[in-house]
Amino acid sequence: MSPRRTPGKKLLKMLLPILGLLFLAVAMTTAWLIIKITRPPSQAYLVTPETFTLLSERGLKATNEEWTNRDGTKARGWLLRGAEGAPAVILLHRYGADRSWLLNLGVKLNETTNYTVLWPDLRGHGVDPPVAWTSFGGREADDVGAAIDYLHSLKAQDRPLVGNSIGIYGVELGAYAALRAGTRDPKVRALVLDSIPASPNDILNDAVKERTGTDSGLFKWLARLGIRIYFLGSYDNTPSCEAASQAGDRRIMLLAGDGPNNLRASTLALAQCLPAGAQVNDNLPLTGYNLPSATGEQGEAYDRRVIDFFDKALR
Repeated sequence: MSPRRTPGKKLLKMLLPILGLLFLAVAMTTAWLIIKITRPPSQAYLVTPETFTLLSERGLKATNEEWTNRDGTKARGWLLRGAEGAPAVILLHRYGADRSWLLNLGVKLNETTNYTVLWPDLRGHGVDPPVAWTSFGGREADDVGAAIDYLHSLKAQDRPLVGNSIGIYGVELGAYAALRAGTRDPKVRALVLDSIPASPNDILNDAVKERTGTDSGLFKWLARLGIRIYFLGSYDNTPSCEAASQAGDRRIMLLAGDGPNNLRASTLALAQCLPAGAQVNDNLPLTGYNLPSATGEQGEAYDRRVIDFFDKALR
């Protein structure tokens, strides 16, 4: 006489296929989210040095350059050389943008100060990026360190092109990478941080909303879980405030204003983590987050604020 099956075992046998399908659906959704957010949208550059020269009366001698990141991957950017021995400034865009968003700012900076200017495409960004994915700030900070090394390798008549002082400007993802890299390297003397997130998770959450069109808390939770698996436990989510505690005597300006409310709040909160003396501009009519849509007058006022800061902080 065969033993009777208990009701619990029968129920488990009925539920196993359903649970398996549910697990598969969650796994597929998570994989789709990770692919979606780690591969930012790509579009043609708003403007290039070549088209800039055609559209303006100014000749622009910016060149396309490549160098090697510290993890062995390739990096690229536009370079506009300044005076021999003068400081250099690196301009870093936000998630979903590219180097062309900051071309006009960099050209004005070079013309006003005669500093060398470098516009990198952060990994995963730009047309056919050499690294297809973004890490939301952790690996990008290391890449900025490699960009600093590249600048100091440049020569002018067998002498160093760039002096001892470096400045970094960044928006959102670029601001986080600028802060992390800038507080590690003593050659970085000035930082302009626009719309800086509290941590890479904030960039990730905004990417989920931007790339899926929904502000789903479940999607964000799945993305945060999946990204740790994707990076095999090496996903870096260091808070901006923790990095800011290492700022020392660097000159820092924070920019916040008419942009995403969460980034405005996190930028103002960062001011409490920085040493005394950091400049805070908290009521701007626009920020670097939406700079390409600015009117001529607004854009000029924003650019002038950034240029004047670097001119005084690095000279």
